[in-house]
Amino acid sequence: MLKIAMLSTGEEVLHGDIVDSNAAWLSRRFFENGYSLTKRSTVGDEMSALVEELMMLSFNSDVVIVNGGLGPTSDDLSAQAVAEAAETELVLFPEWLEKLERFFAARGVPMPESNRKQAMLPKGAMLLDNPIGTACGFKVSFNNCDFYFTPGVPSEFKLMVDQQILPDMKRVHTEVVGQECSKLYTFGTSESALSDKLDKVQLPPGYMLGYRSYLPYIEVKLFGPKNDLDNRVKLLQIIFNLIESNVVSIDEPMQDHVAYLIQEKKFSISTAEQSTFGALSQWLQANPHAAQFCGHGWVLGERVAVGEGNDDPLAAAFALAAATRDKCSTEIAIVTGKVSDKTFSVALAAPEGEWGQTLTLNRTYSREEQTLVITTLAADMLRRYLSAKPMFVSYSSLTREKEMFVPRSVLEA
Repeated sequence: MLKIAMLSTGEEVLHGDIVDSNAAWLSRRFFENGYSLTKRSTVGDEMSALVEELMMLSFNSDVVIVNGGLGPTSDDLSAQAVAEAAETELVLFPEWLEKLERFFAARGVPMPESNRKQAMLPKGAMLLDNPIGTACGFKVSFNNCDFYFTPGVPSEFKLMVDQQILPDMKRVHTEVVGQECSKLYTFGTSESALSDKLDKVQLPPGYMLGYRSYLPYIEVKLFGPKNDLDNRVKLLQIIFNLIESNVVSIDEPMQDHVAYLIQEKKFSISTAEQSTFGALSQWLQANPHAAQFCGHGWVLGERVAVGEGNDDPLAAAFALAAATRDKCSTEIAIVTGKVSDKTFSVALAAPEGEWGQTLTLNRTYSREEQTLVITTLAADMLRRYLSAKPMFVSYSSLTREKEMFVPRSVLEA
């Protein structure tokens, strides 16, 4: 297995002044091209720490991508650090110095003397062109490890990776068999519950399961070799069958999947919200394909009385759903009732009738988290309706107090 590491440099990255978006981007881009990172590390602008980390990475990696530290200032130390680690010297690369001089001449200004530093690279390095900046990248090898040094500016970094580093790696490492990742997005369950169901699946060699948990979803990730479609589809079907009740989408975010269903069915939708504060309407309209079928969206204050003083929150949600569908003249209306002591109701009115449920949150959420959970649950009701799935299922983080379906024939009687 090819061991690939990334080293991010700079005090601003180490201390959290900026988010290391380059590292996340590189991980995704490399995985898409069949190369999985095995390690990521961060070091500040301190020479001994940089040299030590470069030495350690050279002994434990086959390829290292170093990001940052190629600028003209005194805290840009990457070239000097790798020269020390590789026991070589910095030498002037005339071709890059000439390019720097042309860069500044084209802008009508003399080149600052400090930029000359950017043409001082380890002896024997291979230049990596930077067509949009002054920091050239370069490749050096020592201890049987290839190091690619890249600028920290995201646009320059990404261009260098796509145009030069990935092609060079594919030329050198022709034996690499890439991996693909399929994702099943789940809602309303837990990692332990998913693990209990999926641990029994016997995966063939080269395949593994992973999990990623973030409110309101848990992703179940199936990793496996590229170009093995038949096995992948079979395994996905097995996994899906075991956790189907909580799967909200496969290989695409839930919002995109629901938008596809809305576009396919072409049902107009209106909303009325007391516990989601407009988040449900925004969730539905975030995708332009779904937005064209969204009608009115009402946001009601928590003090607004619904259902003519009815103390039953589910009856109030039903009344609001019916009124919203009628007044907005849409095929579907979705309602999120207000929260009282962690209990709320959600209702959906459609041509066939009305579905509603009252649930209680099993844990304490912040207002933002609570809104996200209720929004996703309401969207899940819509997804289930549009895809003809059972409307009421168990959610581990919620207790269902009441559920009801009222056929249209009863409503019109």
